[in-house]
Amino acid sequence: MALNARTRVPLLSLSGITKRFNAVEALVDVDFEVNAHEVVALVGDNAAGKSTLAKIIAGVLSPDAGLMEIDGEAVSIANPSAAHALGIATVFQDLALCENLDVTSNIFLGRELRAKLAIDDSRMENVARGILRDLTSRIPSVRTPVSTLSGGQRQSVAIARTLVGSPRIVVLDEPTSALSVAHTAEVLTYIERLRDLGLGVVLISHNMNDVRAVSDRIEVLRHGRNNGSFSADAVTHEEILGAITGASVTAAHARALAI
Repeated sequence: MALNARTRVPLLSLSGITKRFNAVEALVDVDFEVNAHEVVALVGDNAAGKSTLAKIIAGVLSPDAGLMEIDGEAVSIANPSAAHALGIATVFQDLALCENLDVTSNIFLGRELRAKLAIDDSRMENVARGILRDLTSRIPSVRTPVSTLSGGQRQSVAIARTLVGSPRIVVLDEPTSALSVAHTAEVLTYIERLRDLGLGVVLISHNMNDVRAVSDRIEVLRHGRNNGSFSADAVTHEEILGAITGASVTAAHARALAI
């Protein structure tokens, strides 16, 4: 990551985040940040705390302790509506698309544009085309039924839906899970476009090839705790796996401190 990115105020900053579920400590004193024009990958083994942290950012869960800031200002994200109001959008793994509706209807579902009392279909189509064009999506028509789309195209619809609200931060939960190589490449292009558009992107993934392909920085969680922060263009695959598994924590931390 560029040196000046370390000195500017992060777009989103989490400090000392702790979350417990009865006796289980899902997150313990976790620090995390993302800047504009940056893709930060959040990686770790199963039950490392990735999804819990994503849900806290999205307002689905509230932390038991810790500080959350946007542009250096302390914020409280009590629910998903509060997250949306702060410019945070999340695409969870299930996508939550309506198979029986077309692309435009899915993008504007629950947020339809209106002209007086009627739904403004023409305007929604134009906005949908513009968003998909910005993402370089390969969907042939905004009136295509979602049920006929490929996995990669469905991801583009889910991402496009978040952009209707003009977010500043987008959280993507396993966006390439179960996709073919070709569709994975398509989704990675969408992620790069989000960065190019100036957003801060949080990418949660188990696929280290995908992570290293599009991320600027990689943050590792292990047993709910920070266990390594790496520049994606300098870290090795072995160092990331070492931090995830705990096999070479000392080496991982040494590399993180050197960046």
